[in-house]
Amino acid sequence: MAIRRRDFLAGTLAGAGALLAGRQPLAWAEAFPTTYDPCELVPLGSTGIKMTRVGMGTGVRGGNRQCNLTRMGQENASKVIMECFDQGVRWFDMADLYGTHPIISTALKAIPRKELVMVSKIWQGRGGIPEPERPAANIVVERFLKELNTDYIDLVLIHCQTSPDWVNEQADQMKIMDDLKRKGLIRAVGVSCHSLAALQAAAREPWVDSVHTRINPYGALMDDSPAKVVPVLQEFKANGKGVVGMKIIGEGRFGKEPDKINRSIDFAMNLGCVSAVTVGFDKLSQCKDFTDRVRQTPRRPWTETIPDVARN
Repeated sequence: MAIRRRDFLAGTLAGAGALLAGRQPLAWAEAFPTTYDPCELVPLGSTGIKMTRVGMGTGVRGGNRQCNLTRMGQENASKVIMECFDQGVRWFDMADLYGTHPIISTALKAIPRKELVMVSKIWQGRGGIPEPERPAANIVVERFLKELNTDYIDLVLIHCQTSPDWVNEQADQMKIMDDLKRKGLIRAVGVSCHSLAALQAAAREPWVDSVHTRINPYGALMDDSPAKVVPVLQEFKANGKGVVGMKIIGEGRFGKEPDKINRSIDFAMNLGCVSAVTVGFDKLSQCKDFTDRVRQTPRRPWTETIPDVARN
């Protein structure tokens, strides 16, 4: 998160006073970390939810309740999931579209629920899932709870909204989700956006607690250019909403270009308006590689403007 000059100076003076009072240099260094910790618990806007800075995305090549994790079978999928957990990742990004609820639930069944943050998404669009029917959100969430073997889900989103008028189109589902939130079955609500107009509508909508948005410095698979998307994300933050970045490495398109991966991580970490990121991991060692790169990413506390954006 960006630190403004006045806040940094205030912290510096306070830290200097503590040193004079006898604090050790190690405490001073810890007070001002110079790189990012991918497993640090960070707040998701004003939701009260704290999640690791990096989450495991589960929808690689996902659709029709299938994805790479489901195709590899439970045993192999569990190895990937547990490697992410062993690396310190504590939140898992799922969706009805991906079919990953049972796989995640089975893999993490020995982990206390309070140690995990579970995120899922309701599909209301055409196609995408096997059935033509689109039941109301309360029926869908009831099934999610059973599939995940949990009493509550931390964050539930309406998946993949593109319409500028999605707020009116999804009004009935939003009311139902509000009721589920009051009952404690879900902790926070939001939307994942796949157009700039939908993203702009979400930034202004009081109902939205958090948004999933595509962000990287190259504009790959994004709703628009970073120069147009980032100001909207800053609006989310100003309104107290959580922002989860997705497609950080272009849905894997930068996989063979380490410089692009590093630059994309640096971009997302230092924007100052992205709460956490979700990355699709479907192979052993991918999570370790990504989290290692995050740990090497320098914090840029003086950044108060959009970083330079690379062109395609």
